[in-house]
Amino acid sequence: MGQTVGLDTVWVLMAAFLVFFMQTGFGMLEAGLIRAKNTANILMKNFLDFALGSVFFFLVGYALMFGKGNGWLGWSGFGLEGAENPSGVPLHAFWLFQACFCGAAATIVAGGMASRMKFPAYLAYTAVVSAVVYPIVGHWVWGGGWLAERGFGDFAGSTVVHLTGGSIALVGTIILGPRIGKFGPDGSARAIPGHSLPLAALGAFLLWFGWFGFNAGSTLAVGDGKAISLVALNTNLAACAGAISAMIVAWVRFGKPDPSMTINGALAGLVAVTAPCAFVSPSSALVIGATGGAIVVLGVILLDRLGVDDPVGAFPVHGMNGIWGTLAVGLFGRRMIAGIETGLARDGLLYGGGVEQLAVQASGIVAAGLFASGAMALVFYAIKKTMGLRVSREEELRGLDIGEHGMESYAGFQIFTTQ
Repeated sequence: MGQTVGLDTVWVLMAAFLVFFMQTGFGMLEAGLIRAKNTANILMKNFLDFALGSVFFFLVGYALMFGKGNGWLGWSGFGLEGAENPSGVPLHAFWLFQACFCGAAATIVAGGMASRMKFPAYLAYTAVVSAVVYPIVGHWVWGGGWLAERGFGDFAGSTVVHLTGGSIALVGTIILGPRIGKFGPDGSARAIPGHSLPLAALGAFLLWFGWFGFNAGSTLAVGDGKAISLVALNTNLAACAGAISAMIVAWVRFGKPDPSMTINGALAGLVAVTAPCAFVSPSSALVIGATGGAIVVLGVILLDRLGVDDPVGAFPVHGMNGIWGTLAVGLFGRRMIAGIETGLARDGLLYGGGVEQLAVQASGIVAAGLFASGAMALVFYAIKKTMGLRVSREEELRGLDIGEHGMESYAGFQIFTTQ
């Protein structure tokens, strides 16, 4: 028994380290997709997402997420004192794994609100998300809350992590307003290219790598290896299908195979398969990922037409595909795959289970999306009225690296531009 627990603990810790490494991926991706003059600022936000997020998740968030309470939130185990441990591994290993997930959810928002948000305001946002908003949604799904009782299926976080982060990014982006020069007088969108496609590509590959820990690590046990293997295979296939699909859709729509859309297509496939990765067959994972790749391209186009400026595509990648991936559980999910019991409450619509699972999935999407966006809209509004949310026009034009941090990311190359 001891050897089994030891092996499971090593597995969960290794998975936690991989999820932690995804912070590097987010940092490189977001840095590459914005202007050079804001690179240090976005990297600082990624650093503090994890640093502040871990502290607040330790002090408050874990208790709200996994503590004893009711169907809506937990209320015991603050600072891990007398904390509940629903896993089969030591509490500290389980906490670290969950803290890395919390950091990922907070970091999603940085890209959507990049290049114009005050740094102190961002720190205040991170504290609230890590301590309260993310943990409450997590309690509903993974902490034995009301969605868990209904049989809601979200294996590794399409809703808990990605829809939560994506919804907050959308509402924050709308409240902040677009970057200077993003939209013309007639409302047409103008491209503001990122400063380093190599950094963005590196970030995407690092995220892809880390996602194997994100999804497969959510088994929380090695077992006979079958479940881990299925999840890892599904994760990879969905990413590949998403990249290919996004490339094709962008090629048809824009006349060229767009690298940035292809990168986001892979990430979209990963987000989409995060909820169903343990509940679907590999062939279904291909379909889920390919659909996700198409969604992200069309989603970016839609936001531009609506006048919403999302510099890195945070909402199309994480929000829209968080929704799609969660619904995919109700369509493609199965209780048994190749002799593996998946743990899903009932089969999905396309496998004879009717609409019940799909309805449960939809209810979770609505609840999590409305709660996360509504709660954080109030927080952003409060920040706007107190410390202020957006930097000055002069600071935005000069760059947040100089204005917020007093340094350049690339010394000697600071340029005062209109974008």
